[in-house]
Amino acid sequence: MSYYLHAIDFAEHNEEAKAVWDAYNAGRPIRVPVVLGVNPRVILLNPELNPDGITFADYMANPDIMATVQLKTQSYVRHHLLQDAEMGPPSCGWSISVETQNTFEATWFGARIVFRDRQVPVTEPMLGDDDKHKLFDRGIPDPFEGGMAAWNWHFYEHMLANKSRYVQDGQPVANVMPAGLGTDGPMTVAANLRGTTRICEDIYEDPAYVHELLGYMTRATIERIRAYRKALGHEMKPKCWAFADDSVELLSPETYREFVLPCHKMLLQELAGEGPHSVHLCGSVDHLICILKEELNVRAWDAGYPIDYGTMRAKLGREFQIATGPTVSTLLYGTPESVWEETERILSSGIKEGRFIMREANNLSPCTPVENVASMYECVRQYGKY
Repeated sequence: MSYYLHAIDFAEHNEEAKAVWDAYNAGRPIRVPVVLGVNPRVILLNPELNPDGITFADYMANPDIMATVQLKTQSYVRHHLLQDAEMGPPSCGWSISVETQNTFEATWFGARIVFRDRQVPVTEPMLGDDDKHKLFDRGIPDPFEGGMAAWNWHFYEHMLANKSRYVQDGQPVANVMPAGLGTDGPMTVAANLRGTTRICEDIYEDPAYVHELLGYMTRATIERIRAYRKALGHEMKPKCWAFADDSVELLSPETYREFVLPCHKMLLQELAGEGPHSVHLCGSVDHLICILKEELNVRAWDAGYPIDYGTMRAKLGREFQIATGPTVSTLLYGTPESVWEETERILSSGIKEGRFIMREANNLSPCTPVENVASMYECVRQYGKY
């Protein structure tokens, strides 16, 4: 087992991948497409791929290091991890961004980042019982100066000004983006700021506070994203939008409807058109996804941990897109044979009797053998045909 794929014919692969996506997007799929969610932790947390020992603290302290690591990550993915995407050097240049491993929103509100050895950075809860209302007293953070926003825009402007210096595999950087244009979701950010256990207790002990906190964060998120779209010349209200909120898995349908659904509706009303929209929910949310379909016009679900594949397809219908697949632990610790078996099981569950994309569930782990990724891909090529 290794971290390096044998040489492949990139031109042939890219031709097949294009044909798969063209057919899928036309509504006449020839087989299930395969995608991967990969970020720089696959480089930084794999000693063999990171011989210089660059840490996440180094990565987030220097925009040039951040740019270099992202380019190495993208090059690694394009040469060694099989999926239905363009492989080999990019035809249109590289894209890099200010990247914070899901810490940006909490730090924008004032949380502190913690760096632990051989882990992704996290934030510490900052709203204790004695000062849980302090965000309301401060008001909404400035989109460009509040919390970590100034760092974000400093990194963005530096990377943009220096993009001609960032070259990987002979190709230049074409696009640079700041952090903060999306959201991890009001319930998830509330859990980050208050602590997961405490925010759940608040729902029972102080529901008025939870409503106030979620509403405050939703309004702040809308204000920040609007400001960033305007500064970058983006469309202010695109027809379709993608968002996330993993922590809603903690809620019953009734609690979700009372506390979080109004916030999700507000986000879509203020930041997007009529849709259809897509959502990333990588927890156990089988009990909520039909509500999102009915109430928010969500028609695509980037799922994470295994779901009840056949039941969800039957409930959501053929036109609803679901993206999921073998767990990251299966891909990390399994064998090519066990990965193939699990991939085949998912394909035969009934989930592909509709719009389905195979992917790891969810976000590829560092040190995953390329043979296991290739096994998932080749199984889909054989058994994912229509």
